[in-house]
Amino acid sequence: MGILSGNPKDEPMHYGEVFSTWSFLHVGKGMKAAYQTLLNHAGDVDLKKLLEETIQQCELERKQVEELLKANGVGLPPTPPERPEACLEDIPVGARFMDNEIAAKLSADLASGLVACSAIIGQSIREDIALLFGQFHVQKAAIGAKALRLSKDKGWLIPPPLHHFKTENC
Repeated sequence: MGILSGNPKDEPMHYGEVFSTWSFLHVGKGMKAAYQTLLNHAGDVDLKKLLEETIQQCELERKQVEELLKANGVGLPPTPPERPEACLEDIPVGARFMDNEIAAKLSADLASGLVACSAIIGQSIREDIALLFGQFHVQKAAIGAKALRLSKDKGWLIPPPLHHFKTENC
C-alpha cells in the first residue's frame, strides 16, 4: 500500500492544497467582514436576508477550513474583527453603497467563489478536501441562484446586449 491509499484524513496535504485552502480561508474571512459592512448599507429587506445567509455560509466555511488546516499543522491567516451594526440613515447618501451595487458585488463574489472551489476540487488528491469544496460549491451555487432571482425581481440586473439570431429558411 502506498502513502495515499489509506484514510484521506491521514494523508498529507500537498503544497497546492495547502496554498489553495489557506488562500480560500483568507479571502473568505475578508468577504465576511465586507458583507457585514455592506449589511449596514443595504436597505432592501430581501437583500439583507441574502447577505445574512451569505455571512452564515462564510462562517461555516471558515470553521471547516480552519479545522482542516489546524489538523494538518498549517498556520491560519488573520481574522478581521467583527463589524459593528450601523444605522443606514447615519451613512451619508453619497457614501452609501446602493442595493443594486451590493447585489452585483455579491453575485460577482459568488461566481469567483465557484471558480475557486472548482480549482481546489480539481487539484485535490485528498478525497475529503475535494468533497468539502464540492459541498461549498453547491452551497455557493444555491446562494448565487437566489442572488440572480433577487436581482431580476428587483430590476437590478443589467444584462449585456442580448443576441437575437434567426436563421433564414431557404
